[in-house]
Amino acid sequence: MSVRWLTAAEVERCLPMAEAIDAMAEAFAAVHAGRVAMPLRLGLEAPAAGGTTLFMPAHDPGLGYTALKVVSVYPGNPARGLPAIAGLVILLDAGTGRPLAVMDGRALTALRTGAASGIATRLLARPDASVLAVLGAGAQAPYQVLAVCAVRPIRQVRIHNRTRARAEALAGRLAARLGPAVEVRVAATPAEAARGAHVICTATAATEPLLGAADVAPGTHVNAVGSFRRGMRELARDLVVRARPVFVDQREAAREEAGELIEALEAGALAPGDLVELGAVLAGTHPGRVDADQVTIFKSCGLAAQDLYAAARVWERAQALGVGRDVAL
Repeated sequence: MSVRWLTAAEVERCLPMAEAIDAMAEAFAAVHAGRVAMPLRLGLEAPAAGGTTLFMPAHDPGLGYTALKVVSVYPGNPARGLPAIAGLVILLDAGTGRPLAVMDGRALTALRTGAASGIATRLLARPDASVLAVLGAGAQAPYQVLAVCAVRPIRQVRIHNRTRARAEALAGRLAARLGPAVEVRVAATPAEAARGAHVICTATAATEPLLGAADVAPGTHVNAVGSFRRGMRELARDLVVRARPVFVDQREAAREEAGELIEALEAGALAPGDLVELGAVLAGTHPGRVDADQVTIFKSCGLAAQDLYAAARVWERAQALGVGRDVAL
């Protein structure tokens, strides 16, 4: 028996952003329809190191695959010269349980998280959205930009990061990749980045809100993807309440893991019915944005189904292209 090993570069080669966005649409539709077996992720804390390791399984017999992602999030790693996010995704044949591939989890996570914001932006942002603000300059940030640029005519990107040097470094890389048609600049504060933006992506490890209702213009769409546990929150309660209903990847996961939404639900500022799965918009059972001035929020904690659907595409493309290295077990 052999298994295909795929590096980060090979994962990216096999999953262009446009295809990743389509894969996320399929994943959210499958989750909403109840086709994916997906227990809530198990998180193991490493308090002494300030990190968390997550175990995320998913199975879809219709898709034909089972996947398990093991991913570690260690926010202090960049100061050690190491990436904040690292992990592996294991893909198995759903019919036999045979391992098919092991692939870089950091690249896959960044791609599918960016692509989730891409499909949410496609469904919820104004069609003429041209100004994008990004809070955070870590591993997720460039993929947020690339995904939003893939679905909307973005002409200006504003980046804010707690460490300005990292924002400037990201701005330089993005400017080179996006070309002269897109202006990329650094903002001194979250409010400055957000002011007048049409789309805002937050991808930070913040435990205190970065944005409130007063920072967000009418008609803005917000993708909040950074927080994934109770003690984390990027958005203030008044912004969450202003945007009701809040669109989520899965209602069950949001009620357990989305710090901003848990706080608002426990305070009685949100009701469970105010959480709408993005899959409902894809299915046509919810209209999504209803007017040009509506503020919309997509709050994603990340689902194992996203890894499953992304990994399936990587595997199938890798087979077609002959990418990766087969290793005997």
